[in-house]
Amino acid sequence: VLDLACGTGTMTWLLTARGYELIAVDGSEDMLAAAAAKTGPGIPPVFLHQSMPQLDLYGTVDAAICCLDSLNYLTNPRDVQRTFERLHLFIAPGGTLIFDVNTPEKFLRLDGQVYLDETEDAYCVWRTEYSEKRRLCHYGIDLFQRDGDVWLRSQEEHTEYAYTPEELTGYLRVAGFRNIQVY
Repeated sequence: VLDLACGTGTMTWLLTARGYELIAVDGSEDMLAAAAAKTGPGIPPVFLHQSMPQLDLYGTVDAAICCLDSLNYLTNPRDVQRTFERLHLFIAPGGTLIFDVNTPEKFLRLDGQVYLDETEDAYCVWRTEYSEKRRLCHYGIDLFQRDGDVWLRSQEEHTEYAYTPEELTGYLRVAGFRNIQVY
């Protein structure tokens, strides 16, 4: 099984523990390092540093997953099309591709929202701004983490593109996928 955009490898290791052999791919060396540092039962995954549109496995897999709206991070539709073409090349005939995305409707509901999450040692403020015209959602995240008596602040910025199910279905068809189901 291919875990595309595996991040810190949580899903990778869950599937490994269930007996699947995994190839975990991510474009971030830091994420791959965090994923590779984890351990668990089963055959250790193979970790590859690659971008989604340049996926190159040197063989086929029976299935591929791409979780946690990772495809939305490809803000150029050509990159999604290229990713699907590469996936079609490396998923064996009869294999399965499963992915999730955030839809334009979800991003519209998130526009202008602020979310707070607080634990004893962390405080997170998450702000969203969605441009319906540009179809881009920007997340600003401020994270405060306790280090003894001191609170350390870090910030992250994320941008996702709002693909419609119809667009994604079209990209999949052009790439050669059939029996496409949307849930």
